[in-house]
Order: sequence, then C-alpha cells, then structure tokens
Amino acid sequence: MAERVDDLQLKGLKIIQNPEAFCFGIDAVLLANQVRLKPRDRVMDLGTGNGIIPLLLAGKSTTAAIEAIELQEDMADMARRSVDLNDLSRRITIHTGDIRSIPEEHEKSVYDVVTGNPPYMHCKGLINPKEKKAIARHEVACDLEDVIRGAESLLRTHGRLYLVHRPNRLADLLALMKAYRIEPKALTFVQPKMNKPPNLILVEGKKGANPEMTVHKPLIIYQDNGEYTREVLALYQQENIEWGHSNEKKQEQEESRRNR
Repeated sequence: MAERVDDLQLKGLKIIQNPEAFCFGIDAVLLANQVRLKPRDRVMDLGTGNGIIPLLLAGKSTTAAIEAIELQEDMADMARRSVDLNDLSRRITIHTGDIRSIPEEHEKSVYDVVTGNPPYMHCKGLINPKEKKAIARHEVACDLEDVIRGAESLLRTHGRLYLVHRPNRLADLLALMKAYRIEPKALTFVQPKMNKPPNLILVEGKKGANPEMTVHKPLIIYQDNGEYTREVLALYQQENIEWGHSNEKKQEQEESRRNR
C-alpha cells in the first residue's frame, strides 16, 4: 500500500491517502464548502471514499453527528484510520455498506443533510483498469439514481441534499431529484477559467420543498496566470467570502417563507 498522510490545511486536520486507489480533488473541497450545517444536524455522506467530506465538514462546523457509507472495506478502513488520526471518532462514524441497500440497512427519514460526490461517468467506453479508481469514477457499483434514491430514503422532510457532478449530467440529475421528491433549490456552475465552459456543477436540493431554484454566479477556479482565484483561495483559507451561498441567514429565511 503506497499510503501517505496529507495535511488538509484546516485546523490541523490530516488525511491518509493512497494514490494507487483514490486521492480527493478540488470537487470535494467545493462540495464541503457549499454545505450549510447547524450544530445539531445529523449528516450522512454517500460513497465517502477516503473520508474527505466528513473530515472537511468536521473541520468547518461544530456538527457532532457525521456519518458516511463506503462500499469498499479497505477504503472504509482508511477513512476510519483518518478519523482516529484526527481524534474525531466521537463525531464521525464510517459505515461499510452498499448505497443500493440504504433503505434496508439504515434509519429512514432521520438525516438533516446528505452529501454525495458520485461517480461522474457512465459504465460505457473506456473504464479505468484499476478497480478502485473505476468504482470512484464510473457507475460500476452504483449509478446516479441509486445515490438520489438513497438520499431520499435517509432525509427527513425539508432535509438538504448536496451533490457535485458534471454539467453533462445536469438534466439527469435534476430529473431524478424531482422524481424522488428532492426539489432542486440552488445551482452553481464551476468553470476552470473565465473563458472556459463549466466542468463541474454544485447542486443543493430540499426534500419535500416547493419548486423554485436559484442559479448562483459561476465559480471560477483559476486566473489566466494559472493561480487560484481569490474565491478559491478563500475556500481553502475558510474565509467568509461571497460566492454561491452568501448571506445564508437571509436565504434560509426566504426558503422558509416559500416552503410554508
């Protein structure tokens, strides 16, 4: 195992990773940053991999009930060891399990927040020959509908789903969310540079909410000189900068009014 320990640059947190299996990318950072948490929220991360999302959520919040599901036992074990390394076992629990079996194996309608960074690619064409990377990137072990079906089962009414995906799957994503009673509420396009088309999307949905979605201004990752933009640097530095979910209190009040 070619494992290494990386510094997350967030409150001293570290993560164990194996480059031969899976290493997190900026999509995980963006997903974790869009999640709005309250101290008593109960959170579930679907397909957690090496546990990056639970670790980031623990670092950026005081939420004490963060759980995650991972299909591959060795990846789940790696995530658990990262949890122990950061002394977070009282806040983070890693389950080994299949997202497709969520309705039978986990409590229903009890979670306030569900997050997911599902495989982006269909099970066709070229598939990574390394099994762990194939499972992370291609829909070989679960597909988008499995993820959204599982989220619907876990979420309480008005619980929130946060996903990161690719723009070419946007139509599928929104259609499936609505089919499973998770109303799309916010969408952010992520562009690598100002003059490039988006290569990621960040979507927030709310179970049982009324229709109406806000499209936020795009998030640009790199400046023309190849350096991170001010907005992205702020995410890594945990600054309170306005992009996507700015002025959260006002947004929550407005959503509460719409959903009455």
